[in-house]
Amino acid sequence: MYKNMKYYDKKNDRLVWEEQKATSDFWDNKWKREDLRKIVERDGRRDKLVRKITKKFLVPQRSVKILEGGCGLGHFVYSLDLAGYDAYGIDFAARTIAKLKEVFPDLNFLFGDVRKLEFADEFFDGYWSLGVIEHFYDGYNEAAQEMKRVLKSGGYLFITFPYLSLLRKIKIRLHRYPAFDEADFNKEKFYQFAFNDETIKKDFASRGFRLVLKKPLDAVFGLGGEISFGSSFLKKLYGDPNIIFKIMRKAINILTSWFCGHIVLLVFKKE
Repeated sequence: MYKNMKYYDKKNDRLVWEEQKATSDFWDNKWKREDLRKIVERDGRRDKLVRKITKKFLVPQRSVKILEGGCGLGHFVYSLDLAGYDAYGIDFAARTIAKLKEVFPDLNFLFGDVRKLEFADEFFDGYWSLGVIEHFYDGYNEAAQEMKRVLKSGGYLFITFPYLSLLRKIKIRLHRYPAFDEADFNKEKFYQFAFNDETIKKDFASRGFRLVLKKPLDAVFGLGGEISFGSSFLKKLYGDPNIIFKIMRKAINILTSWFCGHIVLLVFKKE
């Protein structure tokens, strides 16, 4: 039971994934790369989303400080630095951060916990959280408190997480997910949640954040993970570098993210 499955938690209106617990060792092993420099520079230069969205709200200049909390391999920090921001990245995957600091000594990579940031109050103009809050089984409250604390008044919070897309809501209504039983659930196998984005919006509004943008993303992954027919093709489509597949992937994401996006981007302004 619960192996590599999604379950619907009716009480909290969210999906619960059981795969492998997202510990620091899990991420270090997942991100272990001998060609780290090549990967970070390639993906950092290719990044359009983070750079484009950031520029929409914050003028690129070295006086503008931006933190990525949970920076992983660091390519978005590299991208933001290329764009002209004073970019910082923090993660609790110790070996990954140590390697990043070795390979990119001029960039601001730091080992730490997003729930206990070692920065002064109102230090940052922007804060990116890309796929982080869904991994806290006991809730992301501490991480959210730190987001608010280190952001300046008028600063922007950019946050992504798996969410209940229209497709997932339809499947919930049709009872296509097994019911979540907390008493029977092994917390050591918990991987992530998919939240109702309305719940997240209300929570951050109560913390003094005003929503300024919502953007569903990653329709190919979201569709491939929710349907059985054609899922093998969609999985191939998701990662294949072939130019035809890239065009198809972009078209599907543009046309269907509103229906089956795997994640959603919410941009908040701290009032």
